[in-house]
Amino acid sequence: MYLGLDLGTSGVKALLIDAGQTVVGSGHGSLDVSRPRPGWSEQDPSHWVRACEDAIAELRASHPRQFAAVKGIGLSGQMHGATLLDSADKVLRPCILWNDTRSHVEAAALDADPRFRKLTGNIVFPGFTAPKLAWMKNNEPAIFAKVAKVLLPKDFLRLWLTGEHISEMSDSAGTSWLDVGERRWSPELLAATSLDDKQMPSLVEGTEKAGGLRAELASKWGVEAGIPIAGGAGDNAASACGMGTVGAGHAFVSLGTSGVLFAANASYLPNPASAVHTFCHALPDTWHQMGVILSATDSLNWLSEITGKGAGELTAELGDALKAPTGVSFLPYLSGERTPHNDSAIRGSFTGLAHESSRAVLTQAVLEGVAFAFRDSLEALETAGTTLTRVTAIGGGSRSRYWLKSIATALQVPVDIPADGDFGAAFGAARLGLIAATGADPLVVCSAPRTDATIEPDAKLGGAYADAYHRYRALYPAIRAVTA
Repeated sequence: MYLGLDLGTSGVKALLIDAGQTVVGSGHGSLDVSRPRPGWSEQDPSHWVRACEDAIAELRASHPRQFAAVKGIGLSGQMHGATLLDSADKVLRPCILWNDTRSHVEAAALDADPRFRKLTGNIVFPGFTAPKLAWMKNNEPAIFAKVAKVLLPKDFLRLWLTGEHISEMSDSAGTSWLDVGERRWSPELLAATSLDDKQMPSLVEGTEKAGGLRAELASKWGVEAGIPIAGGAGDNAASACGMGTVGAGHAFVSLGTSGVLFAANASYLPNPASAVHTFCHALPDTWHQMGVILSATDSLNWLSEITGKGAGELTAELGDALKAPTGVSFLPYLSGERTPHNDSAIRGSFTGLAHESSRAVLTQAVLEGVAFAFRDSLEALETAGTTLTRVTAIGGGSRSRYWLKSIATALQVPVDIPADGDFGAAFGAARLGLIAATGADPLVVCSAPRTDATIEPDAKLGGAYADAYHRYRALYPAIRAVTA
């Protein structure tokens, strides 16, 4: 058996697979996000450990015999978080998360240094790790002075599991400290934020062993001590391993808390001006590009809270047939936006509201707004040299066929729906655990699932969607002008 642990923003998922990659069972532990000030987003790392314990306890309770046969563990996690430890590995403050935008001034200053884009292949976004440390130095200097190690969230779990400070390429590529083409820490970029490589974890590939399970935890869980822990991956690269999106030209669209349009690449293809992320993949000698929108299902969840109706209830009101855009537009910039705008200050909006704008009309506008944000990412990927001919849908929002029809029509590419199964980040992490433990061929293990159905773009509504997208594109500069 092989265990995948995925540390998300809202919870930890533990997924167990057998040697044939059949999912045996899963467990879950919940997490909350603290927002002490506007634009801030934090979590206590001790809560990650608690949620991981909860997820494993649930999985062990339901599958005790199978869990006892675990021979490898893989890790996946939310990216970019700044987890700061002192010389005794004590957490110095709550982790500053990926969707925290407090460091926008520091990010702009680092991005103005041409070495960052040259070496990382990316814009320095406010959500990345390096500007968070620059903010710490400027605003919490006493804490900054005590920083002995900076870990990404999943690698804090690794420290708890193994006692070692280790990370891997895909997650580390999102820090703004990694030389992404060379797959190593950059002393130059670390020095630019008053840090050095001694404060960084060591680096491995995602398929390699990165520590073994501590005897204390092994005894508690009834498994062998020293079980290999794979390097693992950042959440999107792990999802790509779960989906088999590891070869050039393969792509997926992820409808989670944030939204991702992800494309695997056989070579390093940076184009930071497009605001596309160019990161290392979890597999050796492989990279990927992705457009990222900060509020995907978060936009629908926001509307759900406002209306007092569940997300499923809201989408059910739209029926099955895709409708033409109504003229009401929604910008899903509830916490700023990454691709293509790199704008932490912009905020969301509805435009075109009228007396007849019902709840269903607002829901439709939210779904379309997210679909058009994916269209922005598609165009940014094309600017960066990647053309997509089809995508596979993953994430909680992909349960809405209406939303997938909207995305297919907005992107003008077919959207494949995988056969029933769990192919997300936890599954990808479990696959990496299997590879690290057995030495299996990553390309054989990380195969694509069978396609259950394909949603084609709605030809009749293509023109109406194109017109609505042009309105959507015109709204950003207009809204930006009055919110700057």
